[in-house]
Amino acid sequence: MSDIPNLRHLHVVSEVARLGSVSRTAEAIYLSQSATTQAIHKLEQDIGEPLFYRSATGMFPTEFGRVFIERVNRALEHLKAFEKVQAAPNRKVGAPFSRSITTTQLRALVAVVKTGGFSLAADHLGLAQPTVHRAAKDLEKVVGHTLFIRNIKGVDLTYKARRLAQLASLAFAEIQQGFEEIDELNGRIQGQLSIGSLPLARTHLLPASVTRLLEFYPYAKVRIVEGPYHEQLNALLHGQLDCIIGALRFPAPTNEIRQECLFEDPLSIVVRAGHPALAAPQPSAGELAKLQWIAPVQTAPGRRNFDAFFTSQELSPPDQVIECSSLIAIRSLLLASDRAAIISARQAEHEIRAGTLAVLTSALSGTSRPIGLTYRKDWKPTSLQETYLSLVRDVTRQYQG
Repeated sequence: MSDIPNLRHLHVVSEVARLGSVSRTAEAIYLSQSATTQAIHKLEQDIGEPLFYRSATGMFPTEFGRVFIERVNRALEHLKAFEKVQAAPNRKVGAPFSRSITTTQLRALVAVVKTGGFSLAADHLGLAQPTVHRAAKDLEKVVGHTLFIRNIKGVDLTYKARRLAQLASLAFAEIQQGFEEIDELNGRIQGQLSIGSLPLARTHLLPASVTRLLEFYPYAKVRIVEGPYHEQLNALLHGQLDCIIGALRFPAPTNEIRQECLFEDPLSIVVRAGHPALAAPQPSAGELAKLQWIAPVQTAPGRRNFDAFFTSQELSPPDQVIECSSLIAIRSLLLASDRAAIISARQAEHEIRAGTLAVLTSALSGTSRPIGLTYRKDWKPTSLQETYLSLVRDVTRQYQG
């Protein structure tokens, strides 16, 4: 991520765009005109482009200014969202909360929340521990609420600390996208795309769509993150992921996300090639009950499908199973034993084509799962990110066809 500019400078350019004048802005935010002018100049230096046209009638955003200031305003709205609800009774009256905090303080908070302690946060930021501790405690004074609670293991974080860190992360992500959109205007498509990958997407959808994106934008920086759904969702809500591809959740775990279904995917029973059960044309319910199973973990949507399948066969779901969410481990377990797994045949497509795994029973009734994209409702993608979403949809249509 590019260095996040001084928050005061961001407030200045936002106000100048709104008021159209350095003098009116200086008066509105209680700065001198020289300090206001210097803030604009510093930000223009950081961006490398002019943000305003100067004329006798006032200051008006350039094309670069309009794009970047829209991102600035979105970033500031995230911080103002905390201001609206924090209402600390012991906070000193003065400038609005969002104009009283600093970039340094917010970076310290985000790092402490991410790492769980001041020392680890200092290592993460490349700063001395006392510097991070001081910035975090200064932020606590500005907020007017307790954010950090010392304990024998380090520090506990209050709800308000976590909420402010989330909003700060989203604000930082907006500014980063602003820098990327400046590059896009200059024809330099080298922005970032961070994708959360759930198991089903890893076999075809994700590699095909990313490969196509890089054919269009070879200098784009693509980051693919694997991990449990709850970790990916948390990263998405903090602006650290742009989207998640994989099985959708119903009901949605939070009203902050939008889920876009791309296709429905039924589950199949998959075993190793040469498995004894393949000798029969169609295994009976009794024969299925005798198999040893690999099952999704309890929190995965696939586990509900696993249990529902056995219930539909008037069988009790097996309780002696290997719980596993790693496709690599599932493949290895299947190849090394006579176990069976209820998974998407798409996930084992390469092994099935190679003849090392086989489908025992395909498209199990009542096991279809919606597969698609998950992103934040308030997310405004850059051109690069919007192109990627279009490519994912195109790949899905071709794959389904």
